[in-house]
Amino acid sequence: MAEQNHSIHVLLGVCGSVAAFKAQELCRQLIHRGAEVQVVLTHGACEFVTPLSFQALSGNPVKTDLFDLHGENQFGHIELARWADVVLIAPATADLIAKAALGLANDFLSTLLLATKAPLVFAPAMNVSMWGHPATQGHIETLASRGARFIAPASGTLACGEEGQGKLADWPDILEAIFVPPEPAKPLHQQKVLITAGPTVEPIDPVRYISNRSSGKMGFALAQAAADLGASVTLVSGPVQLATPPGVQRIDVQTAEEMRAAVLKEFPGSVLTVKCAAVGDFRVVNQQNEKLKKSESLTLELEKNPDILAELGSIKKEWQVLVGFAAETQNLAEQVRLKRDRKKADWIIGNDVSNKEFGFDSELNQVLISDGQNEFTLGPVSKKQLAVEIFKQLLFDPHLGPKLTR
Repeated sequence: MAEQNHSIHVLLGVCGSVAAFKAQELCRQLIHRGAEVQVVLTHGACEFVTPLSFQALSGNPVKTDLFDLHGENQFGHIELARWADVVLIAPATADLIAKAALGLANDFLSTLLLATKAPLVFAPAMNVSMWGHPATQGHIETLASRGARFIAPASGTLACGEEGQGKLADWPDILEAIFVPPEPAKPLHQQKVLITAGPTVEPIDPVRYISNRSSGKMGFALAQAAADLGASVTLVSGPVQLATPPGVQRIDVQTAEEMRAAVLKEFPGSVLTVKCAAVGDFRVVNQQNEKLKKSESLTLELEKNPDILAELGSIKKEWQVLVGFAAETQNLAEQVRLKRDRKKADWIIGNDVSNKEFGFDSELNQVLISDGQNEFTLGPVSKKQLAVEIFKQLLFDPHLGPKLTR
Protein backbone atom coordinates (compact mmCIF):
# COMPACT_ATOMS: atom_id res chain seq x y z
CA MET A 1 0.00 0.00 0.00
CA ALA A 2 3.04 2.19 0.29
CA GLU A 3 6.66 1.72 -0.66
CA GLN A 4 8.76 0.10 2.02
CA ASN A 5 10.61 2.58 4.31
CA HIS A 6 8.34 5.43 3.11
CA SER A 7 6.82 7.18 6.12
CA ILE A 8 3.08 6.64 6.22
CA HIS A 9 0.38 7.17 8.83
CA VAL A 10 -0.88 3.83 10.12
CA LEU A 11 -3.92 3.70 12.36
CA LEU A 12 -3.60 0.42 14.28
CA GLY A 13 -6.88 -0.89 15.66
CA VAL A 14 -6.63 -3.65 18.27
CA CYS A 15 -9.65 -5.79 19.19
CA GLY A 16 -10.44 -8.01 22.16
CA SER A 17 -8.62 -11.20 21.28
CA VAL A 18 -6.04 -13.33 23.06
CA ALA A 19 -3.78 -12.36 20.15
CA ALA A 20 -3.93 -8.69 21.16
CA PHE A 21 -0.52 -8.93 22.83
CA LYS A 22 1.01 -9.69 19.41
CA ALA A 23 -0.08 -6.25 18.23
CA GLN A 24 2.58 -4.70 20.47
CA GLU A 25 5.38 -6.26 18.42
CA LEU A 26 3.48 -5.34 15.26
CA CYS A 27 3.36 -1.71 16.41
CA ARG A 28 7.11 -1.76 17.05
CA GLN A 29 7.81 -3.27 13.61
CA LEU A 30 5.64 -0.66 11.87
CA ILE A 31 7.62 2.14 13.51
CA HIS A 32 10.87 0.36 12.68
CA ARG A 33 9.82 0.42 9.00
CA GLY A 34 9.35 4.19 9.20
CA ALA A 35 5.61 4.45 9.80
CA GLU A 36 3.99 6.87 12.22
CA VAL A 37 1.51 4.89 14.28
CA GLN A 38 -1.55 5.85 16.30
CA VAL A 39 -3.41 3.15 18.19
CA VAL A 40 -7.08 2.60 18.98
CA LEU A 41 -8.03 -0.11 21.48
CA THR A 42 -11.52 -1.51 21.88
CA HIS A 43 -12.79 -2.06 25.40
CA GLY A 44 -12.31 -5.78 24.83
CA ALA A 45 -8.67 -5.23 23.86
CA CYS A 46 -8.08 -3.40 27.14
CA GLU A 47 -8.86 -6.66 28.94
CA PHE A 48 -5.73 -8.18 27.35
CA VAL A 49 -3.35 -5.22 26.85
CA THR A 50 -3.02 -1.72 28.27
CA PRO A 51 -3.20 1.68 26.57
CA LEU A 52 0.00 2.68 28.38
CA SER A 53 2.07 -0.02 26.66
CA PHE A 54 0.95 1.10 23.21
CA GLN A 55 1.44 4.76 24.11
CA ALA A 56 5.02 3.98 25.11
CA LEU A 57 5.63 2.07 21.87
CA SER A 58 3.95 4.52 19.48
CA GLY A 59 4.81 7.79 21.21
CA ASN A 60 1.19 8.90 20.73
CA PRO A 61 -1.86 8.95 23.01
CA VAL A 62 -4.02 5.84 22.68
CA LYS A 63 -7.74 6.14 21.98
CA THR A 64 -10.22 3.88 23.73
CA ASP A 65 -13.44 5.82 24.36
CA LEU A 66 -15.74 7.44 21.84
CA PHE A 67 -17.25 9.77 24.43
CA ASP A 68 -14.04 11.17 25.90
CA LEU A 69 -14.42 14.75 27.12
CA HIS A 70 -10.77 15.51 26.32
CA GLY A 71 -10.19 13.42 23.20
CA GLU A 72 -13.49 14.16 21.48
CA ASN A 73 -13.70 17.92 21.97
CA GLN A 74 -12.24 18.22 18.45
CA PHE A 75 -14.10 15.15 17.09
CA GLY A 76 -11.04 12.97 17.51
CA HIS A 77 -12.43 9.98 15.62
CA ILE A 78 -12.94 12.17 12.55
CA GLU A 79 -9.48 13.67 12.84
CA LEU A 80 -7.86 10.25 13.09
CA ALA A 81 -9.96 8.97 10.20
CA ARG A 82 -8.58 11.75 8.02
CA TRP A 83 -5.04 11.42 9.39
CA ALA A 84 -4.65 7.75 8.47
CA ASP A 85 -3.06 6.64 5.20
CA VAL A 86 -4.09 3.08 6.02
CA VAL A 87 -6.18 1.52 8.79
CA LEU A 88 -4.88 -1.82 10.06
CA ILE A 89 -7.06 -3.94 12.35
CA ALA A 90 -4.91 -6.57 14.04
CA PRO A 91 -6.22 -8.68 15.57
CA ALA A 92 -9.67 -8.29 14.01
CA THR A 93 -12.45 -10.16 15.81
CA ALA A 94 -15.60 -11.59 14.26
CA ASP A 95 -17.55 -8.86 16.09
CA LEU A 96 -15.53 -6.01 14.60
CA ILE A 97 -15.65 -7.54 11.10
CA ALA A 98 -19.45 -7.80 11.39
CA LYS A 99 -19.73 -4.19 12.57
CA ALA A 100 -17.60 -2.96 9.68
CA ALA A 101 -19.60 -4.93 7.10
CA LEU A 102 -22.95 -3.77 8.46
CA GLY A 103 -21.90 -0.16 9.08
CA LEU A 104 -22.48 -0.33 12.83
CA ALA A 105 -20.72 2.33 14.90
CA ASN A 106 -20.98 2.10 18.70
CA ASP A 107 -17.38 2.61 19.79
CA PHE A 108 -14.34 4.63 18.75
CA LEU A 109 -12.89 2.07 16.32
CA SER A 110 -16.09 1.10 14.50
CA THR A 111 -17.07 4.80 14.19
CA LEU A 112 -13.66 5.61 12.75
CA LEU A 113 -14.05 2.84 10.15
CA LEU A 114 -17.20 4.52 8.86
CA ALA A 115 -15.54 7.93 8.77
CA THR A 116 -12.24 7.06 7.07
CA LYS A 117 -11.53 6.95 3.35
CA ALA A 118 -8.18 5.21 3.92
CA PRO A 119 -7.61 1.61 2.74
CA LEU A 120 -8.66 -1.02 5.29
CA VAL A 121 -6.54 -4.06 6.14
CA PHE A 122 -7.93 -6.76 8.44
CA ALA A 123 -5.82 -9.45 10.14
CA PRO A 124 -8.42 -11.72 11.78
CA ALA A 125 -7.86 -13.92 14.81
CA MET A 126 -10.61 -16.09 16.28
CA ASN A 127 -11.83 -19.62 16.96
CA VAL A 128 -11.79 -21.92 13.92
CA SER A 129 -15.57 -22.34 13.96
CA MET A 130 -16.12 -18.59 14.20
CA TRP A 131 -13.75 -18.05 11.26
CA GLY A 132 -15.52 -20.63 9.13
CA HIS A 133 -19.05 -19.55 10.06
CA PRO A 134 -21.10 -18.44 7.02
CA ALA A 135 -21.93 -15.13 8.73
CA THR A 136 -18.25 -14.27 9.20
CA GLN A 137 -17.34 -15.35 5.68
CA GLY A 138 -20.28 -13.37 4.31
CA HIS A 139 -19.10 -10.22 6.12
CA ILE A 140 -15.58 -10.76 4.80
CA GLU A 141 -16.92 -11.09 1.27
CA THR A 142 -18.90 -7.86 1.70
CA LEU A 143 -15.87 -5.92 2.93
CA ALA A 144 -13.61 -7.41 0.26
CA SER A 145 -16.10 -6.30 -2.42
CA ARG A 146 -15.67 -2.75 -1.09
CA GLY A 147 -11.89 -2.95 -1.42
CA ALA A 148 -10.85 -4.11 2.05
CA ARG A 149 -7.90 -6.46 2.23
CA PHE A 150 -7.72 -9.54 4.48
CA ILE A 151 -4.60 -11.34 5.67
CA ALA A 152 -5.83 -14.89 6.22
CA PRO A 153 -5.27 -16.33 9.70
CA ALA A 154 -2.74 -19.11 10.10
CA SER A 155 -3.59 -22.69 11.08
CA GLY A 156 -2.41 -24.43 14.23
CA THR A 157 -3.33 -24.93 17.87
CA LEU A 158 -5.59 -22.08 18.96
CA ALA A 159 -5.79 -20.50 22.41
CA CYS A 160 -8.99 -22.47 23.08
CA GLY A 161 -7.10 -25.72 22.46
CA GLU A 162 -8.78 -26.52 19.15
CA GLU A 163 -6.85 -27.16 15.97
CA GLY A 164 -7.55 -25.22 12.79
CA GLN A 165 -7.44 -21.88 11.02
CA GLY A 166 -7.74 -18.86 13.31
CA LYS A 167 -4.30 -17.77 14.56
CA LEU A 168 -3.24 -14.19 13.85
CA ALA A 169 -1.01 -14.13 10.77
CA ASP A 170 2.71 -13.61 11.34
CA TRP A 171 3.70 -9.96 11.40
CA PRO A 172 5.89 -10.18 8.22
CA ASP A 173 2.75 -11.13 6.28
CA ILE A 174 0.85 -8.24 7.83
CA LEU A 175 3.65 -5.77 7.15
CA GLU A 176 3.74 -6.85 3.52
CA ALA A 177 0.11 -5.80 3.17
CA ILE A 178 1.02 -2.34 4.46
CA PHE A 179 4.31 -1.63 2.70
CA VAL A 180 4.00 -3.52 -0.60
CA PRO A 181 2.05 -1.63 -3.30
CA PRO A 182 -1.31 -3.25 -4.13
CA GLU A 183 -1.58 -5.28 -7.29
CA PRO A 184 -3.54 -3.88 -10.23
CA ALA A 185 -7.18 -4.88 -10.68
CA LYS A 186 -7.56 -8.63 -11.06
CA PRO A 187 -9.15 -10.17 -14.17
CA LEU A 188 -12.13 -11.69 -12.34
CA HIS A 189 -12.70 -8.69 -10.07
CA GLN A 190 -16.16 -9.06 -8.44
CA GLN A 191 -17.28 -11.64 -11.01
CA LYS A 192 -19.52 -14.25 -9.41
CA VAL A 193 -18.06 -17.75 -9.63
CA LEU A 194 -19.79 -20.92 -8.40
CA ILE A 195 -17.73 -24.04 -7.68
CA THR A 196 -18.78 -27.43 -6.32
CA ALA A 197 -16.42 -29.80 -4.55
CA GLY A 198 -16.14 -33.03 -2.61
CA PRO A 199 -18.37 -36.09 -2.53
CA THR A 200 -22.05 -36.43 -1.73
CA VAL A 201 -23.37 -39.00 0.73
CA GLU A 202 -26.64 -40.90 0.44
CA PRO A 203 -27.98 -42.38 3.71
CA ILE A 204 -28.92 -46.04 4.03
CA ASP A 205 -29.97 -45.68 7.65
CA PRO A 206 -28.97 -43.25 10.45
CA VAL A 207 -25.42 -44.68 10.67
CA ARG A 208 -24.60 -45.93 7.15
CA TYR A 209 -24.35 -44.30 3.77
CA ILE A 210 -22.99 -44.77 0.24
CA SER A 211 -20.48 -42.27 -1.10
CA ASN A 212 -17.26 -42.03 -3.12
CA ARG A 213 -13.57 -41.31 -2.60
CA SER A 214 -13.46 -37.62 -3.55
CA SER A 215 -11.29 -35.58 -1.14
CA GLY A 216 -12.53 -32.19 -2.38
CA LYS A 217 -8.96 -30.91 -2.81
CA MET A 218 -9.33 -30.09 -6.50
CA GLY A 219 -12.53 -28.10 -6.00
CA PHE A 220 -11.10 -26.20 -3.03
CA ALA A 221 -7.96 -25.39 -5.06
CA LEU A 222 -10.18 -24.03 -7.84
CA ALA A 223 -12.07 -21.88 -5.33
CA GLN A 224 -8.78 -20.48 -4.02
CA ALA A 225 -7.51 -19.78 -7.54
CA ALA A 226 -10.73 -17.97 -8.47
CA ALA A 227 -10.62 -15.87 -5.29
CA ASP A 228 -6.97 -14.98 -5.98
CA LEU A 229 -8.11 -13.64 -9.36
CA GLY A 230 -10.57 -11.33 -7.63
CA ALA A 231 -13.76 -13.35 -8.09
CA SER A 232 -16.65 -13.44 -5.64
CA VAL A 233 -16.64 -17.20 -5.03
CA THR A 234 -19.38 -19.45 -3.69
CA LEU A 235 -18.19 -22.96 -2.88
CA VAL A 236 -20.83 -25.68 -2.49
CA SER A 237 -19.11 -28.60 -0.80
CA GLY A 238 -19.97 -32.10 0.26
CA PRO A 239 -18.52 -33.42 3.55
CA VAL A 240 -14.72 -32.91 3.54
CA GLN A 241 -12.03 -32.09 6.08
CA LEU A 242 -10.66 -28.96 4.41
CA ALA A 243 -10.37 -25.33 5.53
CA THR A 244 -12.40 -22.77 3.59
CA PRO A 245 -10.15 -20.59 1.39
CA PRO A 246 -10.04 -16.95 2.60
CA GLY A 247 -12.80 -14.76 1.21
CA VAL A 248 -14.77 -17.71 -0.18
CA GLN A 249 -18.41 -18.20 0.80
CA ARG A 250 -18.97 -21.87 1.63
CA ILE A 251 -22.24 -23.80 1.60
CA ASP A 252 -22.04 -27.29 3.12
CA VAL A 253 -24.34 -30.04 1.83
CA GLN A 254 -24.64 -33.78 2.25
CA THR A 255 -26.78 -35.39 -0.44
CA ALA A 256 -27.04 -34.89 -4.19
CA GLU A 257 -30.49 -33.34 -3.76
CA GLU A 258 -29.10 -30.84 -1.25
CA MET A 259 -26.27 -29.97 -3.64
CA ARG A 260 -28.73 -29.53 -6.50
CA ALA A 261 -30.86 -27.14 -4.44
CA ALA A 262 -27.86 -25.03 -3.40
CA VAL A 263 -26.43 -24.93 -6.93
CA LEU A 264 -29.72 -23.97 -8.58
CA LYS A 265 -30.11 -21.13 -6.07
CA GLU A 266 -26.63 -19.71 -6.80
CA PHE A 267 -26.40 -20.48 -10.53
CA PRO A 268 -28.55 -17.69 -12.07
CA GLY A 269 -26.13 -14.89 -11.15
CA SER A 270 -22.87 -16.80 -11.74
CA VAL A 271 -20.80 -15.94 -14.79
CA LEU A 272 -18.74 -19.12 -14.29
CA THR A 273 -19.83 -22.41 -12.76
CA VAL A 274 -17.33 -25.23 -12.27
CA LYS A 275 -18.92 -28.56 -11.33
CA CYS A 276 -15.98 -30.32 -9.71
CA ALA A 277 -17.96 -32.27 -7.09
CA ALA A 278 -18.17 -36.04 -7.40
CA VAL A 279 -21.95 -36.25 -7.09
CA GLY A 280 -23.25 -39.74 -6.34
CA ASP A 281 -25.08 -41.22 -9.32
CA PHE A 282 -27.53 -43.18 -7.17
CA ARG A 283 -29.42 -42.92 -3.87
CA VAL A 284 -31.16 -45.50 -1.72
CA VAL A 285 -34.87 -45.83 -2.49
CA ASN A 286 -36.06 -46.85 0.97
CA GLN A 287 -33.86 -45.00 3.44
CA GLN A 288 -34.43 -46.45 6.91
CA ASN A 289 -35.16 -44.31 9.98
CA GLU A 290 -33.71 -46.93 12.32
CA LYS A 291 -30.37 -48.70 12.15
CA LEU A 292 -30.55 -51.89 10.12
CA LYS A 293 -29.53 -54.95 12.09
CA LYS A 294 -26.62 -57.04 10.86
CA SER A 295 -27.68 -59.95 8.66
CA GLU A 296 -26.11 -62.45 6.30
CA SER A 297 -26.95 -60.28 3.29
CA LEU A 298 -28.48 -56.96 2.46
CA THR A 299 -30.06 -55.88 -0.80
CA LEU A 300 -30.32 -52.17 -1.55
CA GLU A 301 -32.63 -50.75 -4.17
CA LEU A 302 -31.09 -47.69 -5.80
CA GLU A 303 -32.49 -44.96 -8.02
CA LYS A 304 -30.77 -42.29 -10.08
CA ASN A 305 -29.84 -38.97 -8.56
CA PRO A 306 -30.49 -35.76 -10.51
CA ASP A 307 -27.92 -34.90 -13.18
CA ILE A 308 -27.03 -31.42 -11.96
CA LEU A 309 -24.54 -30.61 -14.73
CA ALA A 310 -26.98 -31.58 -17.49
CA GLU A 311 -29.69 -29.51 -15.84
CA LEU A 312 -27.42 -26.47 -15.72
CA GLY A 313 -26.44 -27.01 -19.36
CA SER A 314 -30.10 -26.91 -20.37
CA ILE A 315 -30.81 -23.59 -18.63
CA LYS A 316 -27.56 -21.65 -18.91
CA LYS A 317 -27.63 -18.26 -20.61
CA GLU A 318 -25.39 -17.13 -23.46
CA TRP A 319 -23.24 -15.03 -21.13
CA GLN A 320 -22.62 -17.91 -18.69
CA VAL A 321 -19.70 -20.33 -18.78
CA LEU A 322 -20.22 -23.91 -17.61
CA VAL A 323 -17.36 -26.32 -16.86
CA GLY A 324 -17.79 -29.91 -15.73
CA PHE A 325 -15.43 -32.61 -14.44
CA ALA A 326 -15.46 -36.26 -15.50
CA ALA A 327 -13.78 -38.98 -13.46
CA GLU A 328 -13.21 -41.97 -15.74
CA THR A 329 -11.37 -45.30 -15.64
CA GLN A 330 -11.21 -46.06 -19.36
CA ASN A 331 -11.46 -44.39 -22.78
CA LEU A 332 -10.90 -40.98 -21.23
CA ALA A 333 -10.82 -38.91 -24.43
CA GLU A 334 -13.97 -40.52 -25.82
CA GLN A 335 -15.87 -40.16 -22.55
CA VAL A 336 -14.88 -36.51 -22.20
CA ARG A 337 -16.15 -35.71 -25.72
CA LEU A 338 -19.41 -37.54 -25.17
CA LYS A 339 -20.02 -35.94 -21.81
CA ARG A 340 -19.41 -32.43 -23.13
CA ASP A 341 -21.97 -32.87 -25.89
CA ARG A 342 -24.50 -34.59 -23.65
CA LYS A 343 -24.25 -32.08 -20.81
CA LYS A 344 -24.05 -28.98 -23.08
CA ALA A 345 -21.05 -27.72 -21.12
CA ASP A 346 -18.45 -25.32 -22.51
CA TRP A 347 -15.62 -27.44 -21.16
CA ILE A 348 -15.32 -30.93 -19.75
CA ILE A 349 -12.21 -31.65 -17.70
CA GLY A 350 -11.53 -35.36 -17.48
CA ASN A 351 -9.13 -37.27 -15.28
CA ASP A 352 -8.27 -40.95 -15.26
CA VAL A 353 -8.91 -42.04 -11.68
CA SER A 354 -7.61 -45.53 -12.39
CA ASN A 355 -4.11 -43.99 -12.34
CA LYS A 356 -3.09 -44.20 -8.68
CA GLU A 357 -0.57 -41.35 -9.06
CA PHE A 358 -3.27 -38.76 -9.79
CA GLY A 359 -6.76 -37.85 -8.66
CA PHE A 360 -8.28 -39.51 -5.58
CA ASP A 361 -6.18 -39.32 -2.39
CA SER A 362 -3.32 -37.61 -4.25
CA GLU A 363 -1.85 -34.12 -4.14
CA LEU A 364 -1.18 -34.41 -7.89
CA ASN A 365 -3.53 -34.41 -10.82
CA GLN A 366 -3.46 -34.65 -14.60
CA VAL A 367 -6.44 -33.79 -16.76
CA LEU A 368 -7.63 -33.83 -20.35
CA ILE A 369 -9.70 -30.79 -21.34
CA SER A 370 -12.16 -30.72 -24.24
CA ASP A 371 -13.89 -27.58 -25.55
CA GLY A 372 -15.68 -29.39 -28.35
CA GLN A 373 -13.09 -28.57 -31.02
CA ASN A 374 -9.76 -28.96 -29.28
CA GLU A 375 -8.33 -31.21 -26.59
CA PHE A 376 -5.26 -30.60 -24.48
CA THR A 377 -3.63 -32.05 -21.38
CA LEU A 378 -2.53 -30.23 -18.22
CA GLY A 379 -0.26 -31.80 -15.62
CA PRO A 380 0.81 -33.79 -13.86
CA VAL A 381 1.19 -30.99 -11.30
CA SER A 382 -0.11 -30.26 -7.83
CA LYS A 383 -3.82 -29.65 -7.62
CA LYS A 384 -3.19 -26.06 -6.52
CA GLN A 385 -1.00 -25.41 -9.56
CA LEU A 386 -3.45 -27.20 -11.81
CA ALA A 387 -6.26 -24.94 -10.59
CA VAL A 388 -4.16 -21.89 -11.53
CA GLU A 389 -3.42 -23.36 -14.96
CA ILE A 390 -7.09 -24.15 -15.59
CA PHE A 391 -8.05 -20.54 -14.93
CA LYS A 392 -5.24 -19.30 -17.16
CA GLN A 393 -6.57 -21.42 -20.00
CA LEU A 394 -10.13 -20.24 -19.38
CA LEU A 395 -9.07 -16.60 -19.48
CA PHE A 396 -7.01 -17.16 -22.65
CA ASP A 397 -9.85 -18.98 -24.40
CA PRO A 398 -10.99 -16.69 -27.25
CA HIS A 399 -14.66 -17.56 -26.72
CA LEU A 400 -14.87 -17.92 -22.93
CA GLY A 401 -12.31 -15.35 -21.76
CA PRO A 402 -14.32 -12.28 -22.87
CA LYS A 403 -17.41 -13.59 -21.05
CA LEU A 404 -15.46 -13.96 -17.80
CA THR A 405 -13.89 -10.49 -17.94
CA ARG A 406 -16.78 -8.50 -19.38
